Amino acid sequence: MNIKTFQFLTAAAAVIFAVGFCVLVVPPLLASGDIWGAAMAGFVNPYSSGYALDAIMCWAILAVWVIYEARAHGIKHGWVALLLGVVPGVATGFGLYLLIRMQQLKQVAK
Repeated sequence: MNIKTFQFLTAAAAVIFAVGFCVLVVPPLLASGDIWGAAMAGFVNPYSSGYALDAIMCWAILAVWVIYEARAHGIKHGWVALLLGVVPGVATGFGLYLLIRMQQLKQVAK
């Protein structure tokens, strides 16, 4: 797989998740107005709690990675990916971070 294909697939996955999130979550959130309740709804049973904990820990791992690479390799703007990792979710934040990282590492290599 070449780099352009990888970038396209990464961006597509991030956008598909963001659109799906907006379609599934935003209408009921707007109807209820209960942001805290929406966040805690991921913990309504043991199964959803496992998925919610997985997403939270994936974000924490991404945060450690972003901080490390900012210091070790000078990758900038990772904080944007961390914000998008909170809302709409880690899939979008991680995808964006990979694209940011690839672009900056490519510039350094030149």
